[in-house]
Amino acid sequence: MTTLARWVVRHRWWVLAGWVLLTVLGSVAAPRATSALGYDFSLPGRSASETDEELLRLFGSGGESAPVLLVVDGGGEPVPQEASAEVEAAVAATGDRVGGRVVGFGDQPALRADDGRLGVVLVYPTPVPGEQAYAAALPALQQAADTAADRTGLTVTVTGQDALVDDSGSGGGGALAETVLGAAGALIVLTVVFGSFLALTPLLVAAASILTTFLLLWGLTALTDVSFIVQYLLALIGLGVAIDYALLIVTRWREERGNGLTNEEAVTRALATAGRSVVFSGVTVAVSLAALIALPVPFLRSVGFTGLLIPVVSVVAAVTLLPALLTVAGPKLSWPHRRRASPDSRLWHGVATAVVRHRWIAALLSAAVLLALASPVLGLRLGQPSNDSLVSAGGPAADALEQVERSGIGDGVTAPVEILTDDPAGALRAATGVEGVAGGVAPAEWRADGLWAVDVWTAADPASGDGEQVVSEVRDVLEARGDRVGGIGPQNADFVDAVYGNAWWIAIMIVVVTYLLLARALRSVLLPLKALVLNVLSIGAAYGVTVLIWQYGVGTELLFGQTASDSLTVWVPVAVFAFLFGLSMDYEVFLLSRIREEHEAGRDTDTAVVHGVARTGRLITSAALILFLAFVALSRAPGTDVKILATGLALGILIDATVVRGVLAPALVAAMGRANWWWPFGNRRPAPARTGGTDTGSGAGTGSGTGA
Repeated sequence: MTTLARWVVRHRWWVLAGWVLLTVLGSVAAPRATSALGYDFSLPGRSASETDEELLRLFGSGGESAPVLLVVDGGGEPVPQEASAEVEAAVAATGDRVGGRVVGFGDQPALRADDGRLGVVLVYPTPVPGEQAYAAALPALQQAADTAADRTGLTVTVTGQDALVDDSGSGGGGALAETVLGAAGALIVLTVVFGSFLALTPLLVAAASILTTFLLLWGLTALTDVSFIVQYLLALIGLGVAIDYALLIVTRWREERGNGLTNEEAVTRALATAGRSVVFSGVTVAVSLAALIALPVPFLRSVGFTGLLIPVVSVVAAVTLLPALLTVAGPKLSWPHRRRASPDSRLWHGVATAVVRHRWIAALLSAAVLLALASPVLGLRLGQPSNDSLVSAGGPAADALEQVERSGIGDGVTAPVEILTDDPAGALRAATGVEGVAGGVAPAEWRADGLWAVDVWTAADPASGDGEQVVSEVRDVLEARGDRVGGIGPQNADFVDAVYGNAWWIAIMIVVVTYLLLARALRSVLLPLKALVLNVLSIGAAYGVTVLIWQYGVGTELLFGQTASDSLTVWVPVAVFAFLFGLSMDYEVFLLSRIREEHEAGRDTDTAVVHGVARTGRLITSAALILFLAFVALSRAPGTDVKILATGLALGILIDATVVRGVLAPALVAAMGRANWWWPFGNRRPAPARTGGTDTGSGAGTGSGTGA
């Protein structure tokens, strides 16, 4: 790192010019990369996904896309059957704007309420590419509903999963708007930390890093399909990670300047110490996210590819662009010098002293807190957002769906099981014979290439445990007949099997590689083992609280203005694990590297822990707060699934930076004593010597050179 630092200092203007060029190219590439993102959630090789693709090929609609419901309300009187024909005719008049398949209650009793006062016309529009598959169809269907209402004198309302999302109007203003919000929060934190224009340097590094990553993402979209969700992850996680790395190096640079080093010496020293921690941290994050590439799910693979790019580019920017900026303008940006150069925090010094003095009590109490927070994860359910969570925002679509749920038609009509068969009557009879199935339809006109499409739905919400069980039983019965089964419920079941059936060996791979990296970085056998155990506790606690909020509804309305989803979206837990595992390890590396540096400067373990926490506590808290604010901004992105992801990430970072790194980690290091430093594989690497100035007690003069 010292060699790299000297090279950057010597070629600072060329480094700056190179990053300016990449940033400009990235600003041009960003909108192109975003427009090239895909919306495919298919699972190659899985029967439900392949059935959904066949449905789309044969009929141009359905499969993994939920239907739209046109609800006809008789106003307390029985709805005439002729009203169904009027609605169907109005839909047909929209032409290609809707397309797809239509079936109504006129000749399908299952779509009529038990008391006859409500009827449903089921419409499968032709989906279009984009974030909203029915962006063109929903306005046309609303027009058709208004036309049918005028003709019949009845109330006709458009509802269904996509209509509810559209009706709520929720979802922020896109990745750029969320990034600006996250950057504003970061700037406030950085201004408090530095009290000078140095607060701008991490933001400049983050901007260059994010735009450069978008440039690489644009190239990636030419090679493979990339999910639209990565734009939010790239922008906001990229913002947090890049700022964290820059914050670490700038803090160390300012400390070395306070120790009397010249500007260029301080830059070199900061990169040789904090820069080494940044590199190891970035590699750890990249490894945990790259593991997603091994999953047999194209959507998550694209998240893994992008997740790999985020820390790599952020590290490169932090160890090249940032030193060049500090060399050119660091002292000028330090104005008005309202913060002392020493990173020591009196607050964290006091916390660390108390933790070390009462190490076993602190360890047991903090571990108990984490286990208590993690306990709700034992009841974790994987699935899709429930109807109740979608209707919580209110509006005509929500009111209409609640009417359907009360009518006896069946909650599952919003996401039917779709069947491809050459015996529609037999398939319908077999499916409706399963207990818990509310109804089904087998229209004669739903035929193509000698196959019929048949829909059946559950009485319970298919996102609930009861609904999932019924869907599974229907699938077993029909596949035993030789029919093909698709739809949202079966595809979710395949997704869970594809992801979590392979999760155990991917988790082992992440743990083993991370252990080896940390052992190499910390030159210790036991410290990385402790770090891995603490990461598991931290992630478990984040899972638990996320389950409490989104599955059990504790605080969901207060925090997000909607009811609980009754389950966690199937892909969210594995994504939370991948991101949190790496991001949490960042703070572990920052903390343990500094503690080790203090110990190798000659301090005993207890003193090294106190000094290490005192000198990284404020840094870790600030970095965590910036990431937390980025995830809060992410929670404004559209879709319940992204909100659940943001909740898990935000809670994980908050818990990790406070309970784990502030209390449990230092308590355990103090309790382990000399065992922390056992390294049977050779001598430790000596720290780079200071090149000037005086040692103000940082203990860095003879340290290993990897501390923060």
